[in-house]
Amino acid sequence: MSFHMHLRAVQESAIEGFDHARLVDFMGAAWDWDVRQAEHSSGVAYSIEKVFASVNDLCQAGAALPEGLDGAWGLPVFGGRVLHDPTSPEAPFAVLDPAGTARAAVFLTAVPFDTLWDVAGAMLRDGFGPGWDADEIRGMYAGYHTGLRIFYERAAASGQAVAKAFWY
Repeated sequence: MSFHMHLRAVQESAIEGFDHARLVDFMGAAWDWDVRQAEHSSGVAYSIEKVFASVNDLCQAGAALPEGLDGAWGLPVFGGRVLHDPTSPEAPFAVLDPAGTARAAVFLTAVPFDTLWDVAGAMLRDGFGPGWDADEIRGMYAGYHTGLRIFYERAAASGQAVAKAFWY
């Protein structure tokens, strides 16, 4: 399994009473390639390979901005109620309720990518080291920001919660 973040929009009732084991089963079903493709195509799921922690860093750049929306910058990637694995110190799952989903959507819409990139872009580019094309790196992060914005807008418009899995 790769270093991967997977988000699934779900009805809030689907996550009520979830514990770590139930969320492992629920999110694990998305590893079936056909399920994953269908969910991505329908807009109820979104994934980021490898760099999701630095996408979180991009969102955190919103904390330094007056329009940072009171901590909403922390919601799109790692935000939500963390469900701990009782056998491990790692907590690779979280759920974000519909109100948090709506706040994440507002943040991603209200704070444009270019504004976040102006604050965090140099740090994110430097993380790739020499030989990487700066425009390609910027384009990659712009795509992730757009993907997250569209995903959260759809989920919020439907009043949905978001289940999150972080596979390491």
